[in-house]
Formats: sequence, C-alpha cells, structure tokens
Amino acid sequence: AYTLYTWGHKDDGGQAQNDSNTRRSSPTQVGSDTNWAWVSGSTAGGANGAALATKDDGTLWSWSKNTQGECAQNNTNDGYSSPVQIPGTTWTNNFGGKYSIGGIKTDGTLWAWGVNGYGSIGVNNKTQYSSPVQVPGTNWSLINYTSGDISLAIKTDGTLWTWGKNEYGSLGHNNVDVHYSSPVQVPGTDWAKTVPGWNDNRMGAIKTNGELWMWGANHNGQLGVNNDTDYSSPVQVPGTTWKEVAADATTILATKTDGTLWAWGKNEYGQLGQNSSGDNAHKSSPTQIPGTSWSRPFSYTGGSMYALRTDGSLWAWGYG
Repeated sequence: AYTLYTWGHKDDGGQAQNDSNTRRSSPTQVGSDTNWAWVSGSTAGGANGAALATKDDGTLWSWSKNTQGECAQNNTNDGYSSPVQIPGTTWTNNFGGKYSIGGIKTDGTLWAWGVNGYGSIGVNNKTQYSSPVQVPGTNWSLINYTSGDISLAIKTDGTLWTWGKNEYGSLGHNNVDVHYSSPVQVPGTDWAKTVPGWNDNRMGAIKTNGELWMWGANHNGQLGVNNDTDYSSPVQVPGTTWKEVAADATTILATKTDGTLWAWGKNEYGQLGQNSSGDNAHKSSPTQIPGTSWSRPFSYTGGSMYALRTDGSLWAWGYG
C-alpha cells in the first residue's frame, strides 16, 4: 500500500487536490488514503486527459478532464478534481492514453473507453465511449495506450497485439497507413513488456530474453538502431539485457539489468542526460547516462525525463 503524490499543470483538477486551477511545483499528497497500488495518466493537453489509479482492494479511480468521457463515469463534463470510482472491484492494471484509456481485470479481460480515434479502443468501431467496453479476449496481461491513437497489449501466452493508427508503420505489421480497429498480432510469442510512454508514432517491446525491439517513426534516431530510417516491422536495438524502457514523444530512456541507464533520440532540452543540448546533440544509438544504480525510467511528453535509483531517490532532467 502506498500514498499518492501529484504535481505539475492542473487544468480541470489534474492533480486531484480539490482546487481545480492551482499548479504545483512540489509533490502534494492526494487525499489521506494510504492504499494506492498503481497510477497512470493520460495526456492532459488540449481537450483530452485523465489520471487513473488503482487501490489495494481492486477498485479503479479517475480524475481530471472528462470532456470526452475519459473518467468513465458515463458522462462528459468539465472534469473531476477529486478521484471518482470507475465501476468494478477487480481491476489490476491500467494505462491512460490521450484518446483511449483502459484497464485489465483479474480475470484477464480488457476494458477500454474514450475518444476511440482510428479504432484505438479495439472494439471494431470508431464510436466514442464514456463507460468501459470489453475488448475481445480473456487472457490479457498488460496494456499500454499512447498519447496518439495507438494501443499495445500483451497476453498471458506472450503474444503482442497492436491496433489503432498506423502512420509510419507504428503498429508493426509491415505496412503503413493501414489502420486497425481490432487487435492484430505482432509476430513472436515471447514478448514480456511494452514500452510505455507518450509517443504516438513509434512503439517498442522487450522480450523475455532481454531483447528490445522497436518500430515506427525514426526522425531523430528514436528507434536506437544508428539511423533515422522508419521501420514498419520490429527492429532490434543492440543489447540483450534490457530491463525497463520509457518513451516520450521524442526520446527513449531505458535501464539494463546491470543498473545502467541509457537514452537516445532527440536532445533539444538535454533529455539525454549528457550535459549537452541542442539539435546537434541527438543520438540514434543508446548512450549511457552516468551511474550504475538506476532501477526504473519514466518520461512524459515535452522533454521531461525521470528515473528512480535503487535507494529510492527520484531524479529528473530535461525540460523544466
């Protein structure tokens, strides 16, 4: 069980502190509850965005903007500045994107809601939903919605599935601009983790053997394969000991099993952690950030990068 803290931009109650338009530059506790288990958020820019969090009792809660039904309350309004419960008590995993939001229950069912652009909810249509609807299948284990119209999910059998917008070959099906409103399998049966983050043109996933594969747009070398060529099928990033990966719109951040931290892609605001910045500092191959005690990377659209160390300390750099 954990306490939950939030900070940052706060239109429409984004930080769940009951005073909907106050921005916070320091972490502030959400309510007095101490039984939070998992938290994620969707893009809060424009007209879309909501935060999601589960508790130890399996309940799922949301807050912030709700103009497109992102809070799953069967309505569309200006938003909620305090957490409101989404129906159900068996939620285990959740992830918010900009246009589609969803969660997995303990029985392996996947439920989604939101705008549904390009069919990113995965129910074979483009209808907007303000309440959860079930995506076909009962053995889902992990879901990742992006800041665009792309969805990735892994099943318990290790298969990887994608759907939604397919610009630049972002779905990994060896084609471009062929959009899918239902899940389609990416080749392979040993996928372990998707690359969560806020990029809408490139995707990635880690296999059980520690290999990292990426695909889609590669304008600033974000695919990590030492070029800027777009790929519509997965290509392997060098290395076989990748552990955790996060991505924002332009930069990739990843840890290895030895505790090292690596970054690649755009470096406009110093996102790569190399004590440099600018258009000439981009990297198309993984570049190590100093230190060997990194445990988990985080990122958010706009060039802000974060990572946890094994001692529990949280570090940040990039756009401030």
